[in-house]
Amino acid sequence: MPEKIHPSSGNVFADLGFDPEEAQNLRVRADLMIEIAKLIEARGLTQVEAAALLGVTQPRISDLVRGKIDRFSVDTLIEMLGHAGASVSLVVQYRRKVA
Repeated sequence: MPEKIHPSSGNVFADLGFDPEEAQNLRVRADLMIEIAKLIEARGLTQVEAAALLGVTQPRISDLVRGKIDRFSVDTLIEMLGHAGASVSLVVQYRRKVA
């Protein structure tokens, strides 16, 4: 029997069954973590160098590059990017109400 394929909602966390608010928070954190990982890679930083740049400890960088999303808040990730000289912008979009 062939498996049924469902189109993505655009948020993997929502697709996995998280409630909408949690799914959105997880997506924002994941996006921020990806940007930090890209920054580390683009600059060719070691974890120790990245920690110094981002204002955290090396074990925190290890958690980040290993994708331990539960250990980071949106605030912490934005603060880390700020230490690196990055500017973070936010776009708010309202979803249509379904009747």
